[in-house]
Amino acid sequence: MTTPSELRLLPWSGPGDKPCYLSTDDPDGYMSRLADRVEAIQLGAARALLEEASEALDSQDTSPEEMRCLAKELTGALRDIFRVATSRGHLRATSDPSEFAY
Repeated sequence: MTTPSELRLLPWSGPGDKPCYLSTDDPDGYMSRLADRVEAIQLGAARALLEEASEALDSQDTSPEEMRCLAKELTGALRDIFRVATSRGHLRATSDPSEFAY
């Protein structure tokens, strides 16, 4: 949950690859839920790409072109996951520590 003075980094970028932020105190609002769903999709895609990369690295039949394509896809997924981690880290740092069970 964000307070009125806090912004949530959204899991997508705007024009010119500039970051997008959400200002809300409603974690169940439409945009908050949409951002949560997009983050989940990005995490799932990264997981699938990681499995694909492991298989490609283990295979001697993977061509250099396939590896370049995979590297490009992994770079995009890593960019998305870094944005998610940054957003979640910020949200966690600004939240009440007692809310989290370790």
